[in-house]
Amino acid sequence: MSPAAEHFYSRAAARITQYMVALAALGTVVTAWRLGIWFAAGFVVGCGIAYVNFCWLKRAVNALADRATGGGRHAGGRGVFIRFLLRYGLIAIAAYAIFKISTLGLYGMLAGLFLPVGAIVCEAAYEGYMALRRGL
Repeated sequence: MSPAAEHFYSRAAARITQYMVALAALGTVVTAWRLGIWFAAGFVVGCGIAYVNFCWLKRAVNALADRATGGGRHAGGRGVFIRFLLRYGLIAIAAYAIFKISTLGLYGMLAGLFLPVGAIVCEAAYEGYMALRRGL
């Protein structure tokens, strides 16, 4: 792989994070306009949870990769496990709280949890475009 292609693909995670922020902002405006404030509020909460979850998952994967390759410092397995459980606890608590307030907000939160999927689709489209356009 060429150095230019390697540099391009190494920035994928950073671009996915940027897509997540942009899609969350755009999605919040569109859902508030089309589906109401309760759905949009739930969507914002879901996007926040999805963003935090993505960052924690990225950190866990990096820690596991460092441990597997023997490079860098070794992250404790207990911390990775606690963050793993915390992810799902955070989703459950938010879902319960939103459900008690508004079922429409719960639907918005569930939609917001799919934020990383949309960001990854955007990244895949961008990488496909760049591969066809520049041969990376």
